[in-house]
Amino acid sequence: MATVTLTDRAEHKPRWRSRLLLLGPAFVAAIAYVDPGNVAANLTAGANFGYLLVWVLVAANLMAVLVQYQSAKLGLATGLSLPEILGRRLGTGRRRLYWLQAELVAGATDMAEVIGGAVALNLLFGLPLLAGGVIIGFASMLLLALQSTRGQRSFEYAIMMLLAVIAVGFVSGLFVNPPEAGSVVSGLIPRFEGTDTVLLAASMLGATVMPHAIYLHSALARDRHGFSHDPAVRARLIRVTRYDVAGALMLAGLVNIAMLLLAASSLRGIEGTDTIAGAHSAVTAALGPVIGVVFAVGLLASGLASTSVGCYAGATIMGGLLKVRIPLLTRRAITLVPALLILGAGIEPTLALVLSQVLLSFGIPFALIPLIRLTGDRKVMGIHTDSRALKIAGWTSATLIVGLNCILIVLTVTGQS
Repeated sequence: MATVTLTDRAEHKPRWRSRLLLLGPAFVAAIAYVDPGNVAANLTAGANFGYLLVWVLVAANLMAVLVQYQSAKLGLATGLSLPEILGRRLGTGRRRLYWLQAELVAGATDMAEVIGGAVALNLLFGLPLLAGGVIIGFASMLLLALQSTRGQRSFEYAIMMLLAVIAVGFVSGLFVNPPEAGSVVSGLIPRFEGTDTVLLAASMLGATVMPHAIYLHSALARDRHGFSHDPAVRARLIRVTRYDVAGALMLAGLVNIAMLLLAASSLRGIEGTDTIAGAHSAVTAALGPVIGVVFAVGLLASGLASTSVGCYAGATIMGGLLKVRIPLLTRRAITLVPALLILGAGIEPTLALVLSQVLLSFGIPFALIPLIRLTGDRKVMGIHTDSRALKIAGWTSATLIVGLNCILIVLTVTGQS
């Protein structure tokens, strides 16, 4: 009996319904762009420097749309994920070293997400951070079990519902205390004000253009749609992917900007807003307890969804580069340990989150540069090779990201401000 895929069923729907039926993978990847690391970086930037770094989020989101589209296109055009292609091209030693840096990035991501979820449970119910981390880990196991037992589409629906909760959680405060339009516009002018703002910009960039999402999206698109030998079908799927990526990343970008605007308009100059807990207290005091609860619920949804996606990404990286596959639930249990150690050691959660995002920023070139090279290679992509404009945009993004990291190193080492 022939297997009827989701793509096949979409062919028999009206055009708009068929496109909706094919959406989803980008919304899973987009969770990586609204994780607790984003919350920490964006709130810190807004509370400490007002609207100064709005331009960083706008630029980073534009880069994210480009990068995630290229990643999804790679999976659809080749039938392979980015880690799988790299695993086939690299020698044993280089492949293991490459896996190690990618695994460190995935680990930093997972750590941030578990910590953020634990902070949310502490804000909502007063639970100790270590106990909250254990609960987040267990809840994420249940979410991953949904993917294992009910399939990717069910997992996508669950993640999309959590993404909606995240959006409400972090956007609602702006309706109570809207930012000044003139101040927002002034934040679109690229500039820094000392080392701290460069560090935050790198953190925001690392939290927005996520290396593990680059690795993952190629697998998500391929796994959802499969690989078609029909060029017309592949071309159609790649066209629909543009809508998927644009819609998902636009939503994620708006949520990120809303976090910074909320902090800039409601938390500027208030003592203690350099931590998520302090920011929550200030939001509650300034905007009322209802907004405070909604904010904490958004943070909880962010931690739960993003740690599940991060674990999924780690499994994709390991499977592609090492050709070793560990059950998702087993991997979840193993990767939970570093976050629990940090929570148990009493390290300030927001500081750990911001520093984890800086580490992610340094991991971006290792994912981004191979992606741009592969999607620009006609031998790999065939007729779906990047256009000249897309190549220029991709290499410009990579140059800006690497350049920002170099500036960060120089300013940090020399102590300039």
